[in-house]
Amino acid sequence: MEVTSTEAQNNFGQYLKLAQFEDIIVTKNGKRAVVIKPYQEEPDKCPTVAEKAQNYDWKNKKISYQDFLILSEESENRYEYIDGEVYLLSSPSYDHQNIIMEISNAFYNWFKGKKCRPLTAPFDVTLTRDNDRNVVQPDIIIICDTENIDERRRYTGIPTLVVEVLSESTRKKDMLKKLNLYLYSGIKEYWIVNPLRKEVYTYLFADQDILEYRVHKESETVQSLTFEGLEVLLEHIFL
Repeated sequence: MEVTSTEAQNNFGQYLKLAQFEDIIVTKNGKRAVVIKPYQEEPDKCPTVAEKAQNYDWKNKKISYQDFLILSEESENRYEYIDGEVYLLSSPSYDHQNIIMEISNAFYNWFKGKKCRPLTAPFDVTLTRDNDRNVVQPDIIIICDTENIDERRRYTGIPTLVVEVLSESTRKKDMLKKLNLYLYSGIKEYWIVNPLRKEVYTYLFADQDILEYRVHKESETVQSLTFEGLEVLLEHIFL
């Protein structure tokens, strides 16, 4: 993220917090002058080997929703914001994207000419739970309340169906934190796609409770619990 020296001086505390998540480059007279970044102790100058970046950067420190908006709008990186914590998203794998393409193609063909619309990430969805705002980028969503797309072409509604494709680094978040968030924020149906086990778990939510839960595996067909007739063959998404 780049900010001018005037912005840095006027909002230093704010940018100091945002520097926990990415470097803040301060410019002066149009040229890069200073970098604000977290301090790291040198381990007795011993050589280190950097670990390979994970798909999600799990952070324990929390920031406000307003600070998150600044971070996401001024950065080229992609983030999610759940319960005050920021998650940095990186490029998914080939298998992950192939699964999304197969499911989204099936959704596109089925919803063609209908009111509801399928969309794929990156696409921000803002959800409210216990009066707290959360921002996620599900792999696939189905929105039927297209009237909630504002003049900036941003979506402000609640998806009817959400699909998340698991990876080793996102398993806990998708199966616990996001399941809980989707349950309490008004989403009706949630699909969790597990490439490792070649399974799909479908949840039907009602009145902030799990009304129905199904496990689909092997050569079975995943059938939507909300949209009668919408289905996806597992053999098409797991190659």
